[in-house]
Amino acid sequence: MQLLLLHLDDALELQPDFVRACTLAGAYHHVDKRGGSAIRLWGRQKMLAELGRDISRSLPSRGRGPQLAFMGSGDFHHVTALLLDAALERCPVSTTLVHFDNHPDWVNFEGGMHCGSWVNSALSNPNIERVVTIGVCSHDLRNPERKGANLGWLQQGKLELYPYEHPPSRVKADYGNGPSYRQDKGALHWNSISEIGEDNFIDHILSRIGTEAVYVTIDKDVLAADDAVTNWDQGRMRLPYLMALISEIGSRHRIIGADVIGDYSVPSYAGGFSTRLLKQAEIFIDQPRLRQAADAVRNINSAANHALLEVLAESMG
Repeated sequence: MQLLLLHLDDALELQPDFVRACTLAGAYHHVDKRGGSAIRLWGRQKMLAELGRDISRSLPSRGRGPQLAFMGSGDFHHVTALLLDAALERCPVSTTLVHFDNHPDWVNFEGGMHCGSWVNSALSNPNIERVVTIGVCSHDLRNPERKGANLGWLQQGKLELYPYEHPPSRVKADYGNGPSYRQDKGALHWNSISEIGEDNFIDHILSRIGTEAVYVTIDKDVLAADDAVTNWDQGRMRLPYLMALISEIGSRHRIIGADVIGDYSVPSYAGGFSTRLLKQAEIFIDQPRLRQAADAVRNINSAANHALLEVLAESMG
């Protein structure tokens, strides 16, 4: 396994014990905070392509197994699309993307890629058979069409979404029924983890992965606030259950790559005045204010990263 720390903000630097453990384990570091500031929340395709090339150049030659990356705030989840494409270039096989998140990241976004739109890019890769999104509890599922959701992926069977818990979502179009939802009287009724039951859901999700190969991406805002401190509103999944799901998936499938994001960092943006203003306005509307002391943030996030590193390293071999 190849371990990579992407320093696009200061989130990982605020966890010196975790960074030290990764360095001792042979991690490669890619530091590009200026580039990170430019693409935080969203970035144009040219900037993202340049970042992808820079990351590739910073790594050793191929042949060291799957890559596991830790990369700071959830504001960078669209970087997953770059890491996924690179993993599928190294291992071009039919793959299921397993996506743990409190947000579906399925909105339409023109002219680039947003941390809330990258699933569309992932599904455009011909080697991705299906995306399975797990753990959403956020308001994104309330009237999703009004919020730019690309619900056609559900109808096509390319995307399955399993909230941790969520009431029905009102929609206008007819999307029929699918494995992760049913439509009744203009609403999508989700097959949630809380309704299926945590133990039963493990068996259910394993039955929905139809490929030998999987790529795993984890946004820690899927976790309850006791287990992670993030820049976004958070879900209800607990860390031991997330680890159990990863372990079960890894025991039955070959994980060809993985990444972990969702550590809190103070937002910093580069670019023109209008771009910075738009991004500041977005976080003012969408992101809650942090109310925890810096030491508590560091300790909670470092503990979760140590635990995720251990279970992913074991599952990826």
